[in-house]
Amino acid sequence: MPTPKGYSRTQIRLHWIVAGLIALQFLLSDFIGEAWEKIEHGGQVAFSPLVAAHVFGGGLILLLVLWRLVLRLMRGAPPPPAEEPPALQQAAHVAHWAFYGLMILLPVSGAVAWFGGVELAAEGHEALTSAMVLLVAVHVAAAFYHQLILRTGIMSRMKHPEN
Repeated sequence: MPTPKGYSRTQIRLHWIVAGLIALQFLLSDFIGEAWEKIEHGGQVAFSPLVAAHVFGGGLILLLVLWRLVLRLMRGAPPPPAEEPPALQQAAHVAHWAFYGLMILLPVSGAVAWFGGVELAAEGHEALTSAMVLLVAVHVAAAFYHQLILRTGIMSRMKHPEN
């Protein structure tokens, strides 16, 4: 696999678009949760653009993440900063692949729950959502740790494409 010096413009844009969509999913989660509760208790759910936005947003995230994976597998990813301790390098590697796993499993579990009415998938979706919240918090904290404590300048890789 190639080892580029930085991320491409497309990789950076996809990162921020998916991050924004994930944030939007959290904002819309109450609406689909209420609809799911009604369905669970035998009620009918009228069309809601907010519920539809959550459903379609999940599908869009899945498609964009698959695109991100193809780009990463074809183009590679830049190496961690050389001055970063090996334990942090390994943690970052695990965290990035955990993100990919969650960004695939969340839309799939949500779709199986919503379209298939599978309660176990809904429960899994909730558990995966909690894992995503935790992973996002760790990711943001790590970015600031790199920027403010280690001073590796790693955050610039998600702002400026490789030339």
